[in-house]
Order: sequence, then structure tokens, then C-alpha cells
Amino acid sequence: MAEQAAAGQVRLVPWTAADLELERRFNVPEMKLHLGGPEPDERIVGRHRRMLEMAERGTGLMFRVEAPPTGEVAGSVGYWEREWGGETVYEMGWSVLPEFQGRGIAGAAVVTVLAGLRENGRHRYVFAYPSVTNGASNALCRKAGFTLLGECDFEFPKDHQLRCNEWRLDLEPTT
Repeated sequence: MAEQAAAGQVRLVPWTAADLELERRFNVPEMKLHLGGPEPDERIVGRHRRMLEMAERGTGLMFRVEAPPTGEVAGSVGYWEREWGGETVYEMGWSVLPEFQGRGIAGAAVVTVLAGLRENGRHRYVFAYPSVTNGASNALCRKAGFTLLGECDFEFPKDHQLRCNEWRLDLEPTT
């Protein structure tokens, strides 16, 4: 039976220049099935550079996700600021390598990041935009407490329109 990761059991390591190779490992048909397919390397390099820059500016953070119990690199998770609906919000995304999928690793990583945003975040809302065809990511949003607002068109990657579900989570504690 595959080991299940519980919230807090995954290790999140801040993204570094060395994580470019992980970003390249994501750029294969099975990982990009719901994201418009593999991209040219210059787009991967550009996205990686922007991930590093947003950490320097304090507008977001990406993390390498390491799986228990071995600490093997399993994927990534992160958040960044964006303008949406006339306000600054967080957007969140994640990827888990195929050999680690189905173990709860993405869910544990998302819950861990959300806890940090609740404690230290500057914005009230965090959004996620999985493709309407991505059952696993949509289920993760539901399980993590996001509210489905409906479908929307979203550009990702650049110059590619994607039909997505718009999920929103309120980071303010409910009373």
C-alpha cells in the first residue's frame, strides 16, 4: 500500500536556482495534459526566473516538495500575487511527479502553504484555477476548503486559453 502523506509531513523547501531541473521534469506530456502540453525550454527558463524574482520581491513563494520518509523530490507548490476582480489576491498552483501521485502529497503541501498564508499572508483570498478536465486538482481544491465559483477562461501558458474552474478560499478565520 502506498504511504499517505498527512498535512505537515511533507517538507517544503524554498525554490532555488537548482530547481530549474525539476521544472523541466514537469514539462512532459503526462504532466502537461491539463495545461496545454509541453512548452519550449525558453518558457520554462523564463517561468523559473520569475519564480525566483517573486521571492526576492516578496510577492510569492515557490517550494520544492519532498516526500516522506525518504525526502525524495516529489513536486512543487507555491503562491503568488495577481490582480483578479479588481483586487490583489493570491493564486496557488502545484505539481506532483507521476511516481508520487495518489499519496496525498499535493494535499499535504497545499494545506501546509495555506496555513502559512493564514498566519502571515497579506491578502484575504487565494484562488486556484485547475482545468475543468483535471479531476484530481479539482478534488484537491474541494478537500482543502476552496469554494467553487464557476468556470472561467484563463491564459496558461502564455497565448493558450484554458477552460478552468475558479476556486476561492477565504484566508480570514471564520467566527
